[in-house]
Amino acid sequence: MSARGRRPKTASLYHERQYLRAGCRFIVGIDEVGRGPLAGPVVAAAVALPLERNDLSGLLRGVRDSKAMSPAQRESVDGTIKELALTWGIGCGSAEEIDRLGIVPATKTAMQRSLDQARIQPDCLFLDYMLWPERRDIPQVSIVDGDQHSLSIACASVIAKVWRDARMRELDAVFPQYGFAQHKGYGTDAHRRALRRYGPCAEHRRSFEPVRNAIKT
Repeated sequence: MSARGRRPKTASLYHERQYLRAGCRFIVGIDEVGRGPLAGPVVAAAVALPLERNDLSGLLRGVRDSKAMSPAQRESVDGTIKELALTWGIGCGSAEEIDRLGIVPATKTAMQRSLDQARIQPDCLFLDYMLWPERRDIPQVSIVDGDQHSLSIACASVIAKVWRDARMRELDAVFPQYGFAQHKGYGTDAHRRALRRYGPCAEHRRSFEPVRNAIKT
């Protein structure tokens, strides 16, 4: 089959099937987006899929690491993921919390909020690479490149990315001079030029060096 005719790769359910056979019914995949930008929140999503369904991979065909998907592809599956999921939740760590707590604690705050919103007691958490020692009361599985190798994590990656991108478009309407709708708060050349020209706004992370430098100048 030609490259043009290939179906998009779908993240695997291999790990989920293993833990399902071991008795874990409610497996929650968690992933975050937005740790690196200079502005906007860090966002986490928690997703529990109906793993007993044999048609799950087919229904979620093409769902994988959100960074490997186009905006249109993410938008097209976002609603399907939410409809199929047993439950899902979104949590945020604001720019102010990132500055006050640090990016890693703020990320874990967002993860906890996403789990709280999902309103489920997980049998196991699937996490993309990192572990969450503050929640050692819940069994955890750390999967390297988890958003590529676990469909649960990939689904969380997609809905977190879709939510955060929408939020950055909203912020673009409030602070149009920075171009948030285009770069989503990441440190592009255009964003850095706007920072130097206008200084930071309330959504900028003042603890991040490029923003600190813009304040000094």
